[in-house]
Amino acid sequence: MIISAMHTSPAPDPAAGGACRLPSIGVIRAVGADAAAFLHGQLSNDVKLLGYDRARLAAFCTPQGRMLASLVLGRHRNEAGDDEYWLACSTDLLPATLKRLSMFVLRAKAKLGDASAELVAVGLAGAAAAQALGPDAPAVAWAKADRDGAMLIRLPDGDGVPRWLWLGPAAAAEALLAGLPALAPADWAWAEVNSGVAPVLAATSGQFVPQMLNYELVGGVDFKKGCYPGQEVVARSQYLGKLKRRAFLLALDARDAAVQPGQEIFWSGDADQPAGQVALAAPAPATSAGAGVRLIAELKVAATASGSLHLGAADGPPLRLLPLPYALPQDAASA
Repeated sequence: MIISAMHTSPAPDPAAGGACRLPSIGVIRAVGADAAAFLHGQLSNDVKLLGYDRARLAAFCTPQGRMLASLVLGRHRNEAGDDEYWLACSTDLLPATLKRLSMFVLRAKAKLGDASAELVAVGLAGAAAAQALGPDAPAVAWAKADRDGAMLIRLPDGDGVPRWLWLGPAAAAEALLAGLPALAPADWAWAEVNSGVAPVLAATSGQFVPQMLNYELVGGVDFKKGCYPGQEVVARSQYLGKLKRRAFLLALDARDAAVQPGQEIFWSGDADQPAGQVALAAPAPATSAGAGVRLIAELKVAATASGSLHLGAADGPPLRLLPLPYALPQDAASA
């Protein structure tokens, strides 16, 4: 995910942390008496039972089960006392996602709109953010708190660094940023990749069934919630046979290598065709002790059992498998 900070001076240590603007994240707002039921019928996660203290990671899929977008959504009570839902989405996919979702509203009492001009995203990470947020800050992944008209959502840790997504009014974002050290965009991107949770971007939209990005392992799929576009395909992928493709964390030792989402990965065991593709990548920040690039890639599970992996071509730069911060099912983990 491409991000940029409004501040220019980076924090000296990524673990020390701070805050940065996330202009690559936009917000869709859903309001109306049927908003929850409508979203529940469109997304891979439960919305009807969503309380004010939780957020959801969810996929918006085609009827074939392919992810058009990934969303982080929360329930918010506005000043009028009405419920509304905020859906954080990659900016490069927001117009298409909003348009497609709106096609299915039909007679439902729900209205969707782009709220990105009013609501902005800020990334918070590390010890400085934890200290500023205090002991009441959400402490486990996808927990949520409402503060002064904003949502604060705990994200999965990245490289051992705690992270939060703040969504709220632009004026409040400026005050939040002014009160914390500036977090370098490279540090945020590095932590995001190391979390093992890749968002869907324009370059990868329509490419993955949720399990190919391990979404059912990180809280992004509810198999008990009932129907939504692609639900049958997602359920079959889960219960009928072993999954043949998964997301893995990899390293590329060359710091100056250009790695882009959607780029193909090749396996020496079957070099004539791609074995997978990059979902998300980030170079090691200057503050990191390491070098090179880390990436989340969707791969054939068989390609992780033997041989070598290469970026872009069969003779491209070699890639090293790294452990994910969460457990894979035994059939994938032992490959």
